[in-house]
Amino acid sequence: MTNDILSTKSWRPRIAGIVAAPVTRTFALLALCAAYIQGPLTKLFDFHSAIGEMEHFGLHPAAFFAVAVIVFELTASAMILSGFLRWLAALALAGFTLFATLIALRFWEMPPGMDRIMATNAFFEHLGLAGAFIIVAANDLTKGACK
Repeated sequence: MTNDILSTKSWRPRIAGIVAAPVTRTFALLALCAAYIQGPLTKLFDFHSAIGEMEHFGLHPAAFFAVAVIVFELTASAMILSGFLRWLAALALAGFTLFATLIALRFWEMPPGMDRIMATNAFFEHLGLAGAFIIVAANDLTKGACK
C-alpha cells in the first residue's frame, strides 16, 4: 500500500511551488542580504565606530574604507534585490565576504577557547554566505535571469 504523504509525486510539486514562488525568492534574497543591509546601516548611524572598526583591522584611511564598505554593501544588496545585474553583485559580495572573512576572522591565530570557537564558527558561516552568493550568480547566469 502506498502512502500519499511519503509519495514524491504528491509532496514534491507542492514544495517546489512554494520554494519557487516569487515571494519566497524575494524573502530568501532579502535574508541572504540582511547582514549586508544591517551592517552598513549600523555603520552609517554610528560612523565613529565604523571608523574604529576599520582602524581595528588595519585599513587606512579608515574613513575612506568605512564609506566604501557602506556604499558597496548597500548598493550590491539593492542590485541583488532588484535583479539589476544580480549575478555581478552576488559575485562581488562573495568576493568581499571571502576577503573580509580572511581579515576579520583569523581563528587559526587565536589561542584555544571560546573566542576561537566563536571565530571559527563565524568563519565557516561566512564561507557559506559566499557560497550562497555564488549560487545566486550561477542561477542568474545559467537561467538567463540577468538584466
